[in-house]
Amino acid sequence: MARVLLAGESWISQSTHYKGFDSFSSTTFETGADAFIAAAATQGIEIEQIYAHDVPNRFPRTVEALSAYDVVILSDIGYNSFVLPNEVWLKGRRTDNPLESLVAWTRAGGGLMMAGGYLSFQGFQARANFARSPIAQVLPVDLLTSDDRVEKPEGADCRVVSDEHEIAQGWTGEAPQLLGYNYVTAKPDAQVVATVGEDVLLATREVGQGRSLVWTSDIGPHWCPVEFLDWEGFAPLVGGMLRWLGAGRTS
Repeated sequence: MARVLLAGESWISQSTHYKGFDSFSSTTFETGADAFIAAAATQGIEIEQIYAHDVPNRFPRTVEALSAYDVVILSDIGYNSFVLPNEVWLKGRRTDNPLESLVAWTRAGGGLMMAGGYLSFQGFQARANFARSPIAQVLPVDLLTSDDRVEKPEGADCRVVSDEHEIAQGWTGEAPQLLGYNYVTAKPDAQVVATVGEDVLLATREVGQGRSLVWTSDIGPHWCPVEFLDWEGFAPLVGGMLRWLGAGRTS
């Protein structure tokens, strides 16, 4: 079975509770990928997730290590988490750059996807910081160098604009509205499959022997609301994206 790796899409939150004279804190762990992973499973595709706090030290750093996977998804996890493992940040030692390895792996036949979020593309206050990263060269879109979020609390329509693309075959009926996305522009050799408002939602690109894809909204709330996750077309869309990237391969 083909192997799909999802990096990111989790977070740890700390709250302070004040009750009169006294206060205490609590910590919670959450993941926003559950619906996406479940949708892929209904399409016969299993996804391995590396939680955000594990990315600096567990994400594959070499092309050889990445070759264990057919598809790699980066979702809501910023540039720093890939280039500042403990060896570099705490000990000042050199190590392999996993983003450089991702570029080489993609060109050699891998399938790379980036999904939107506050720490995707450029993200909130440009803290995701992928515009000048190595993988910017293989993505199907160009990134801003500033905060690229487009918040749409009123809802934004999304639609297929490339019916002939194989991913579009899974787009069943009218999709529910999305509540936001990262603003990007398509590269000349990219194919825009779907838009949100007038902007890129889903775009693909052939890169050497590999492929890249972007989904500029979330893969779970808040930008991707429950109505979208419950849409009958969500699972076929997820399956279509991952199969196009290479999850249809067997090993």
